[in-house]
Amino acid sequence: MKQSVKRTILWLVLVLAVAAVLHLTGNRQKQPGYVEADSGSRIVMGTFARVLVVAKDKESAVETIEAAFTELKRIEDLMTVHRESQVTLINDEASKHPVPVDNDIFYILSESIRYGELSGGSFDITVGPLVQLWKTAADTNTPPTQEQLENAQRKVGYKKLVLDPNNQTVFFAVEGMSIDLGAIAKGYAVDKVVEKIRQPSILGAMVDLGGNIRCFGKPAGGKEFWNIGIQDPHVEASDVTTQKTIFTLAFKDEAVATSGDYRRFNTIGGVRHSHIIDPNHPEAESKLNSVTIIAPTALTADALSTAVTVMGAEKGMSLIESLENTEAILITPSGKITKSPGADKFIKY
Repeated sequence: MKQSVKRTILWLVLVLAVAAVLHLTGNRQKQPGYVEADSGSRIVMGTFARVLVVAKDKESAVETIEAAFTELKRIEDLMTVHRESQVTLINDEASKHPVPVDNDIFYILSESIRYGELSGGSFDITVGPLVQLWKTAADTNTPPTQEQLENAQRKVGYKKLVLDPNNQTVFFAVEGMSIDLGAIAKGYAVDKVVEKIRQPSILGAMVDLGGNIRCFGKPAGGKEFWNIGIQDPHVEASDVTTQKTIFTLAFKDEAVATSGDYRRFNTIGGVRHSHIIDPNHPEAESKLNSVTIIAPTALTADALSTAVTVMGAEKGMSLIESLENTEAILITPSGKITKSPGADKFIKY
């Protein structure tokens, strides 16, 4: 082979090699330096759950998602009322003697009492007897009598829930009491997941448990914020894909929860009743269609969304404005929207 041909071939090989290196280098430069993983929807705690993770590597992302659902399942096993759990044990035994509970349960009971005091009794986890009464009413399509309501109400009241921090026990001061953690357990579970997955290998994440959402760190999709849509409560939707969004909220490191009667309600004797019960006036109609709370933790957002729904727009907004780093967006049955002073900074459109 002539030297000139050899030189030409070597030159071509060199050019191709350099081109390949430049191509690979360019690809590496275009890579974002992180991976994203989405759990998709799974059923946990009687609702849809989703975890979206932005991680340094695929292995960390996958492991984190599974760790998140393991934690959700752990909380569900502790707090469910649909099978044997610490909560069912409390409901069965706490009117007979003090019942020892673990750290998670004692903490959430303590927080529940605090929010009961903060809301003047509008938030109350001892509504179990009323919840059961209205469930029976829905099953039979027969409204409860005034006598039944009064009898159930005698067993309700967060002040009748006696906690002993020294022995970490719970006791019911009135026989027939029962607790229902449906207005706070999901928020607590989301916070526990965030606590567990907030590791150096995780750059950001969003945890969504039935609309109880908390985000932190780097948003997915290369966006500047985590974007959360708030459903229009006055537009019927057959499922989540057809719902109309009234607001989109933008977050960096916050939690949000929305309560309302537009998805979960019972029609009894031709009258629509919200699933959220006013402990003091259980026969009253809902004062608000939708309550969205923005707060530092999911537990706070969850508990306050229920409390404000019961309190109504005026008293509820007064409570929100008295709290730091907490905002609210309220929508009445007539469609009136009321926002706390700092809510607009989270509204993208």
